[in-house]
Amino acid sequence: MVVRRRLRAILFPLALYCLSGAAGSYFLWHAVNDERGLHANANYELQIKSLQTQVDEKEKERRAWERRIALLSGRAIDRDMLDEEARARLGRVDKDDLIVFLKPNADAPPASATP
Repeated sequence: MVVRRRLRAILFPLALYCLSGAAGSYFLWHAVNDERGLHANANYELQIKSLQTQVDEKEKERRAWERRIALLSGRAIDRDMLDEEARARLGRVDKDDLIVFLKPNADAPPASATP
């Protein structure tokens, strides 16, 4: 009888401590590693920085296109820009343009070779 009481007096609080420790560690692990935990905040910060750099690059590209469009529209049209754009779209060259013909790759077989 006395042994059971002492054993129960030792094991019952020990079991409660183990159970509460397991529950606490479960909630602590999820507070750190879950989708809304502390590690998720660091991942979100990295994603925000990455997306911010992409936004900055796209903003620079947009400003460059706006500058080019402003040169082609409005009251004062930049003739060089208009000429360059027209030649690029039509596939034409000017009589003063220098044309450079490049040799085909030595690795690639000639296009007009017949066996």
